[in-house]
Amino acid sequence: MKIAIFTDTYYPDINGVAKTLKRLTNYFEEKSIAYKIFAPSSYSNEYHSPNIHLLKSRSFFLYPECRLAFPNLFDIKSELQTFSPDIIHVATPFNVGLCGVYFAKKLNIPLVGSYHTNFNHYLHYYDLNFLSKIHWKYMHWFHRSCRKLFVPSTETFRLLKQNGFSNIEVWPRGVDCQLYHPHYDKNSVQKLHSTPEKYLLTYVGRLAPEKDIKTLLAVAKSIPAELKEKLHWLIVGDGPLRKELQAQSESNMTFTGYLVGKHLAKVYSASDLLVFPSPTETFGNVVLESLASGTPVIGANSGGVKDIINSGVTGILCKPGQVREFRDAIVQLLTNAELREQMGIAGREYALKQGWDQIFEDLNWQYKSVIEEQNGQKYA
Repeated sequence: MKIAIFTDTYYPDINGVAKTLKRLTNYFEEKSIAYKIFAPSSYSNEYHSPNIHLLKSRSFFLYPECRLAFPNLFDIKSELQTFSPDIIHVATPFNVGLCGVYFAKKLNIPLVGSYHTNFNHYLHYYDLNFLSKIHWKYMHWFHRSCRKLFVPSTETFRLLKQNGFSNIEVWPRGVDCQLYHPHYDKNSVQKLHSTPEKYLLTYVGRLAPEKDIKTLLAVAKSIPAELKEKLHWLIVGDGPLRKELQAQSESNMTFTGYLVGKHLAKVYSASDLLVFPSPTETFGNVVLESLASGTPVIGANSGGVKDIINSGVTGILCKPGQVREFRDAIVQLLTNAELREQMGIAGREYALKQGWDQIFEDLNWQYKSVIEEQNGQKYA
């Protein structure tokens, strides 16, 4: 089986889509499955394998760390015909994804898609609610040729079902429990980031409006003074709001920028809590990574996050945007070490059951069923 994936973001970009696709292609290589990635050229000079066809791109002005591709259709067609894929998978609904849809139709190659981002929820945070109907019309048009549309959570499944989508399949996410675990040295993280306080609270993700970072800042300011002096915040990530947030932040906040690999895993492990107010997640990879690290999560009761957190068992779910609820949850867990420890153990146990191999084997089976269905129709 040969698989062509069209995506507007890929490694070394730091986001959920890029990380998931990189993990998927690692699986392809382990299983000797032939694949070809079509993605924008990166800001990085890092070596890319011959399995990746890079397209000319420029930094997108609204999100400088994102790339806007300028595909050469003749080059893509030539590359596709040489590779001769059995199936095309479109992962994003932008320039590169549009190329995937176009060539699937033109070359009569079965098409599947994956839905990673609730762009409709983003509109609220950019005062663009009036575009909601246009957004859904476009998403329907873009995905109408897909034999399967993969979504990362049951909550996203329900959302798309309510909006008239069909052929939806849940393709969940896993976590690397060998990388993310509770046994790193907490003192080394405290020394590295100069956080000698008793408690360490962490946020991991983009610093952008749709993550509701302003609620996070308000929560930090609302912590009672006697507890606030005992804790430190690590804000892990970057994005358009970073400068504004740093200017308004508390003195006990450190902005680290993006962290990856073992450095990020150590921060999760050393943290007492992950606080994640984003209400727009289709899944919430950082939530599962934190649970794998034995760190409870206080998150928004919205989107894919509420599929991961068992409130009261592995963390606490709060109503989105409700500063008091988030503050009270933080106070409750920081002042109850036994409950926090129990939640950490339960979170780790849950994460250990979320392995990638079975998830990718199931996706592989879905690919094969779509290919067989198309072949059956061809020879019927």
